[in-house]
Amino acid sequence: MKKWARFMVLLSVLGLSVAAVAQAEVVQNVQVPFVATLFIPCANDTVDFSGDLHVVVSFTINGNEVSGKTHYQAQGIKGIGRATGTQYNAVGVTQDMFHGSLQNGQFNETLVNNFRLIGQGPGNNLLAHQNLHVTINANGDVTATVDNTSVDCK
Repeated sequence: MKKWARFMVLLSVLGLSVAAVAQAEVVQNVQVPFVATLFIPCANDTVDFSGDLHVVVSFTINGNEVSGKTHYQAQGIKGIGRATGTQYNAVGVTQDMFHGSLQNGQFNETLVNNFRLIGQGPGNNLLAHQNLHVTINANGDVTATVDNTSVDCK
């Protein structure tokens, strides 16, 4: 539901430019500061991360339909373990594709997340993967399917 809310905010913010370029692709390419504290179970350590998240959002409105994709990629996100002092690099890509109706509210989204926290030394890398599919029908009913979820320490 958070993705849907972000999507609607994005459409609202870009609404004026979209009206001027109907049936053309709109692309937003930004760097977003990223700060997070994450627990790495592989190392039994809490790690403070900071850096930039590269975000590309593109979508097209054609008549009463919108479709597009988003791309999130860690850029220079690094962390230091509080207990161990181990340095980590965050790498990976999260992408999704969406399609929706501006007339009846139907919406589909498919997300693929591949995120890795890579530490120094063996056995302390956290590898996460997830596929997610969300559908909203014309009645507003939301269904979500999560497939192929894995979190591994290597």
